[in-house]
Amino acid sequence: MSLTLGTVITAMVTPFDDRGAVNYKAAARLARYLIEHGSTGLVVSGTTGESPTLTVEEKLALFRTVVEAVEGRAAVIAGTGGNCTASSIKLTEEAAHTGVDALLLVTPYYNKPTQEGLYRHFRAVAEATDLPVMLYNVPGRTGVNMNAETVLRLAEIKNIVALKEASGNLEQAAEICAKAPPGFSVYSGDDALTLPMLSVGAVGVVSVASHLVGPQIAAMIGHFKQGRVEEATRLHLALLPLFRGLFMAANPIPVKAALNLIGLEAGKPRLPLLPLGGAALETLKELLQVREMAVV
Repeated sequence: MSLTLGTVITAMVTPFDDRGAVNYKAAARLARYLIEHGSTGLVVSGTTGESPTLTVEEKLALFRTVVEAVEGRAAVIAGTGGNCTASSIKLTEEAAHTGVDALLLVTPYYNKPTQEGLYRHFRAVAEATDLPVMLYNVPGRTGVNMNAETVLRLAEIKNIVALKEASGNLEQAAEICAKAPPGFSVYSGDDALTLPMLSVGAVGVVSVASHLVGPQIAAMIGHFKQGRVEEATRLHLALLPLFRGLFMAANPIPVKAALNLIGLEAGKPRLPLLPLGGAALETLKELLQVREMAVV
């Protein structure tokens, strides 16, 4: 199974209004803005989208909203993973009726499954759908790392086509890239590691920073793939302070603050997350100056 996701996939925030309700109109506007500014795909209701605080009904409405807004100009990837296999299967089946192009399935969090448990979980969800699946390994959030051997076993399943690798372990990423079957793509799950990940075989990034500097990230990846490594490195180093700054507090607190600062409605995060304020907000304002960088 093949799926064109491109090189810059934005892990999209979920905008909320002043009452804390999902702002679907703002979500549609943001989706259109992102694909006009470098994004080739959008993850909806992932970690950056505050998926743990969204109801099933809100998630499905978001999927429909973004699909309609995008109008086929970028891949829409629905976050349907969770730490209950049966619930993930149910949400996956419901998401398939909203018109999304693919699914993002995170490693189950909190309950700490074994590697065999991870394999059986993902296999069960993948077998419940015909949609392409991107696995998401983020041990810093979930408490469990999916090792290379498990990923490679899963990559043999027909509709498991990609991995968002956010372990920070380049050796693990390199092994997956080297041994994965044809058609299986690895994406960096960390903006600050995109360039190093490209060097070991990744094809792109599932990005937070692309909300703000999508064209610059796309240019960096393009330079690298066309052999202009020095130019790619220049962009990477220039963007690195912003990449780091967007994680000065738990994601998506800083990126929501940044979007509000540049005039894109994101609203506040939902509890238990709190808005960015004080000196951190002032630092973020300074870091946003990199958006003015010329991209050649």
